Amino acid sequence: GGDNSTPFIVMVVGAGRGPLVRASLRASERSDIAIFVYALDKNPNAVVTLRNMRITENWLEKVEVVHSDMRDFNPPVKADILVSELLGSFGDNELSPECLDGAQRFLKPDTGISVPVSYTSFIAPISSSKLHQEVKAYNDVKHFETTYVVKMHQHKVLSEAQECWTFEHPNLDTPIDNTRQCTLKFDVTRASCLHGFAGYFDCKLYGDVHISILPRTFSTGMFSWFPLLFPIRGPMYVPAGSQIELQLSRCIGNGKVWYEWAVSSPSVGPVNNVNGRSFSIGL
Repeated sequence: GGDNSTPFIVMVVGAGRGPLVRASLRASERSDIAIFVYALDKNPNAVVTLRNMRITENWLEKVEVVHSDMRDFNPPVKADILVSELLGSFGDNELSPECLDGAQRFLKPDTGISVPVSYTSFIAPISSSKLHQEVKAYNDVKHFETTYVVKMHQHKVLSEAQECWTFEHPNLDTPIDNTRQCTLKFDVTRASCLHGFAGYFDCKLYGDVHISILPRTFSTGMFSWFPLLFPIRGPMYVPAGSQIELQLSRCIGNGKVWYEWAVSSPSVGPVNNVNGRSFSIGL
């Protein structure tokens, strides 16, 4: 607890057009705990919007707008709470781990809290000739080695999604290693055709509060994210009662982050996107 003379310091990184700033101030009023918010964004348009909101919403005493990349910002004080919404459909696919690792130095050591606290990626094998045809229409390997955010209407999930990996914040590991790999085995009851995989996330904001696009824990009203499609080059026949084995990695090198994925059962397929040759995200 803090008394009203020393407000809690909240830093919203990637403040955008202000929804998390507004939510933080609302929580402050509801809980009757004073806060001071640093609203940080590197996008000049967002900063203009935030500066206008500061005046129109009467935030002058409570909000400081900072035009900066979170990697360069040197705040005058340490934060009690670091608030962000940097998630992609697969959790870490928009570099939330790297961004928050860079921003966690803003937090008070030992007591500082990140919202979100953690997020976990999940993946499931799917059958969808429609999605396969759409990727195939490009007529090159590159598009089969790229992930897509897709609203999946016509598809069948062949086996329940499984957990890939988790990122936690603040990350106290030294050194921090954000590479990940997993090998998953999916039991398939019915004969089917594998066309790729659908990626999801479940995010723990704080305590027992989660937001999720994983079908079995889906949060009501989560329209901001659709699943992430990992295609495979050739459709693969999967006999009834067999297993699909997937090897998936999150790789880092040469200033970029990328995924590599390969099916090793029921038959062996190629490693997709080796060294991020077709698709990567720049750090």
